[in-house]
Amino acid sequence: MAMGKVLVCDSIHEDGITKMKEAGLEVDYKPGITPEELLSAVGEYDALVVRSRTKVGKDVIAAAKRLKIIGRAGVGIDNIDVDEANKQGIRVERSPPGPSTAVAELVMGLMIGLVRNIPLADKSMKEGMWIKKSFMGSELSGKTLGIVGLGRIGSKVAKRAKAFEMNVIAFTPYPDESLLKELGVKTVSLSDLLKSAYFVTLHVPLTTDTHHMIGEKELRMMKRSAYLINTSRGPVVDNAALAKALREGWIAGAALDCYEVEPPVDATIVSMPNVVCTPHIGAQTLEAQRANAIIIAEKIVDALVKT
Repeated sequence: MAMGKVLVCDSIHEDGITKMKEAGLEVDYKPGITPEELLSAVGEYDALVVRSRTKVGKDVIAAAKRLKIIGRAGVGIDNIDVDEANKQGIRVERSPPGPSTAVAELVMGLMIGLVRNIPLADKSMKEGMWIKKSFMGSELSGKTLGIVGLGRIGSKVAKRAKAFEMNVIAFTPYPDESLLKELGVKTVSLSDLLKSAYFVTLHVPLTTDTHHMIGEKELRMMKRSAYLINTSRGPVVDNAALAKALREGWIAGAALDCYEVEPPVDATIVSMPNVVCTPHIGAQTLEAQRANAIIIAEKIVDALVKT
């Protein structure tokens, strides 16, 4: 007899599913499950595995009579009512190390894409044009990168930026002196970071404190030559303020992998020529997805089999 039932609500790497099955768990893989189907089925399960698509709200938790653990294959848990889960004694686990390298590498790619006009240059070539003189760019070397949040991903970005000979400063509420020394990073206040950085990259979770952390006031502090990069969570940036900043030239441009509404219903920012956009692909690498699946599978096994 299976030692517990697991419902996988979103697509995850097969190695994570294999790991749970090998531990004696019964796994139902339903990556297209609808909210209504989840609500009616959740009562049969001891564990849920989700990514960002599936919402686990109070209604789902109330219907989850047997649930012991919710595993988020990834980092952000704003799609899970964690407070309600905690009240019901349900563990909520994530896989923070999984996507760190993938997101850090995307940030470097977005920075280069912005300052070397790669998306626009590619588009012009595909349209049969040769407008070399239109694409005068800048180098990363010697530029100041301001990292907001120096956790797993922010630290990896800092390490890579140093390899590009960038000057790196950071704003972090919990500075780790040994890490700062190792990375060669200086901490500053948020306002000082915004005023002095050529690039500002955001690596914070979405909380009540970080919601609209970057709004009109903060964008006006930035240099007119500066770029904003957001690969964290969309609502960390006030998108209406960002659209205004880009339109009126308060900043030079932006690169976004996440949005206040996903997919965006308002194409204002997405359609701007000084913006590079990707559809929340920060963790979309084979390596990151495999790591996410295995890490969360191990936590599910630990909760259902080993305890």
